Parts: sequence; C-alpha cells; structure tokens
Amino acid sequence: MMKKNNTNNARILHEYSKYLGDAKSYDKSTVDGAMKSINRFEEYTGYLDFNKFRAKHAIGFKKDLLAQKSTVTGEVLSKATVLTAIRHIKMFFHFLVTQKGYRAKINYSDIEYFNLSEKDTRIANTKRRKNVAKIEQVIQTLEAMPSSTEIEMRERALIAFIILTGARDSAVASAKIKHIDITEQSFYQDARDVNTKYSKTFTTYFFPVGELPSKILTHWIEYLINELGYKQNDPLFPKTKLGHNKNQQFEAIGLLKEHWSNATPIRKVFKQAFEAVGLPYFNPHSFRNTLVRLGENLCLTPEEFKAWSQNLGHESVLTSFYSYGDVPDYKQAELLRKLAKPAECTSPDMEEQFNQFQAFQRMMAQQ
Repeated sequence: MMKKNNTNNARILHEYSKYLGDAKSYDKSTVDGAMKSINRFEEYTGYLDFNKFRAKHAIGFKKDLLAQKSTVTGEVLSKATVLTAIRHIKMFFHFLVTQKGYRAKINYSDIEYFNLSEKDTRIANTKRRKNVAKIEQVIQTLEAMPSSTEIEMRERALIAFIILTGARDSAVASAKIKHIDITEQSFYQDARDVNTKYSKTFTTYFFPVGELPSKILTHWIEYLINELGYKQNDPLFPKTKLGHNKNQQFEAIGLLKEHWSNATPIRKVFKQAFEAVGLPYFNPHSFRNTLVRLGENLCLTPEEFKAWSQNLGHESVLTSFYSYGDVPDYKQAELLRKLAKPAECTSPDMEEQFNQFQAFQRMMAQQ
C-alpha cells in the first residue's frame, strides 16, 4: 500500500513554508501554490523521503506532469502550468541543499533535471492574447443588469466599483464602507483591513469611465446606510444570506453584515453578467487591463501616465506597460492599417509628440 505521508518531509515542508512567508515575504496564495506543486511531486514519488531524491525522479516526474490532465478542463496541463510547478519544486530543492540532513545527500546537479526542454519553455512563456473588455462593453453590461432586489443592486455596484477603481478582487471582497469617499471619489486601500497585494496601503481615485458607474456605486452605499442601517465598518459588498424555500432548498434571501471569505462569488457575478448580454466572460482582474488601455489613450504626457499607473497601485510605469498594457498585441493591426494608407502631410504637433515620447523613454529608464 502506498505511503500517504512522511514525517521527515512534513517537518521540512513546514520549515520551508515559514521560510517563504517570513524570509521571502511571499503572500499566502503564493506559498499555497508552491506547496501544491511540491505535493504533486510527493504523490508521484509515493512520498519518498526528500533526502533520497535523484535525477531519475525529476525526469520521471517531469514526463508524468506533462501528460497529466487538468481536473477542471479535462485537457492536458498547459506548458505554463507545468513550468510554474517545476519552478516551485526547483526552488524547494535549492532550499533543501542548504539544510542540515540534506546537504550531503542531494546532488545539486540532479536538481537541474527538472528543467523543461527549450521548446516547452518557449511555449510556456509565450504571451497569450488577453480577453479584455472595452469600456463601452462594461457600460453596456451595467445598463442591462437588473437592480430590483438588494442582491441585484449589490452585483451591479460590484462591477461598477471595479471598473471605477481597478481594484483586485481580494481587495474588493474585504473592503468596508469607510474606505470609500464619494466626495473625493476615492478608495482608500488600507492594508490593515483590505487584502491588498503585498499588504500595500494606497489610495485609488476613481478612473474617468463615465457617470454611470459612479452613480450606481453612490446609490448602493446610500442604500446600505439609509435603508439597511449599515455602519462605516460594515462590508461594502456583504455576503449573501441563505435560507430555506418551501422545498427546503437553500436560496438567497438577503444580505449578511459579513465579508465574502474569498473572491469566488465576485467572479461568478462577472461571468453571469457578461453572459446575460451575449459577451464573453471578462474576469475581474481583466478590468485592470481595460483601464491601462484607456490610460494609454487618454494620457498625453509621461507625468499623466505615471499618475494613472500609480492609481492602479503600480510603483513602476513599466509594470503597467509590460504586465497589463500588451501594446504590441492590440495596436499592431491599427498601426499597420495606418501605414498602408497613402502618406499625408505631417501633423503639426508631430514634433511635440516625438519630444514627449523621448521624455517618456527617459522617465521609464529611471524606474
């Protein structure tokens, strides 16, 4: 019978988990992802003691992982997923060879056998086309969403809030009414209460995405306070209250003064809202891409785009460009179409645009 655990492995994994969280300062989701990858390796080896690791285990596991199917899609794991798992495990074994009881037993060169082939690595690192909503599509969806019940009002306000702020879904799930200043049109992402990335505290001012999202959010907050008696410390997007219907089945009957425990309900709202108007599913995080693209069109100077980028919580403008902007992908066709047209006289402000572009390049080089 296959062994289901290993005391030595469990001990060192506990130490490694602490190392990732306390020494490397990784957030819980990153640590959990690493542990999941390592557990996959343990399952493959039958929970073999880590100090008995050899190159053959890396080779066999890599081959096994490349053939595995996703429990969600039923398709073979993507090369990107495999590469992420392999990197997690390599990092773990690099940690192991520095630890007492493992240094003399693990051959450092054996760890290199976890590497994917150059071809698979290129496939894994290929930048995929992102499914990004246009502002007009978001507004179209908001206009179509019903708002006759408090749950429908909450769901509509949820989408309005995320397009206004570009906030990550984990931050949205933990936001309180007190963090929103309607007068200042801002969301204070206080890391003491709000689950922000890297526990960073910053203020996001509402992006200029039209009047409708702001009106929906304002009405929602007024409803929470004036009609439901919510206080400043209560959740901005309360959890659904469930009750039994006449068939003794659970159904939504209202709201609780509690936060969602995770972002899963938020993604479900997005999926249903876009499907209802015949649009593809745009996940909450994709709204950050939407806002970066909007900024590229609206911002006329490097300073303006710097402020736009900081409003998303990015310390560097390069983060906005390389992680979210995806400029070559979505502007490629537009630029080529312009080049195909007969040359016209040079725009009078072409020199000014060129000077701004040079200034922008200098600013990014200093990041």
